[in-house]
Amino acid sequence: MTPVRWSRRWKAPATPEKGVVKALVQRVSQAAVDVEGERVAQIGPGMLILLGVGVGDGPEEADRLAEKVGKLRIFDDAEGRMNEPLGEREVLCVSQFTLYGDARRGNRPSYVAAARPEVAEPLYDRFCERLEAKKGVFGACMGVALINDGPVTLMLEAPPAEG
Repeated sequence: MTPVRWSRRWKAPATPEKGVVKALVQRVSQAAVDVEGERVAQIGPGMLILLGVGVGDGPEEADRLAEKVGKLRIFDDAEGRMNEPLGEREVLCVSQFTLYGDARRGNRPSYVAAARPEVAEPLYDRFCERLEAKKGVFGACMGVALINDGPVTLMLEAPPAEG
């Protein structure tokens, strides 16, 4: 086996991360999704979630992330501190494979770490069901409108399995 020659210019090839469903969570006062000029979903106060499913993700990762998001304490309590979870507020979830875009090399992002649609869509649906979320249209070109509240925006990944 030939030893690897390291140089300052060499970069390791990108390898897809395994088992880390990603969610960009935004606290909103309202949000909506349109497809081809038609409103398909809208919410009042709550969360807008952009969800990315990666290569190697499965139902367990989707469930763990949905549980974490549901318990995330990003809403103000009576004293004005971010200490309240989602509770009865609404959720709007939009599929977003571009969360797995990798632009470390060059100017054109690579999406090899994003799961194929036939794998991603059932996991997206499962995540949405767990949070009783309203949804965009998987795979569609969507117009997403929101009024960010705060703003509060967090990038989350499925927590590791316990054990």
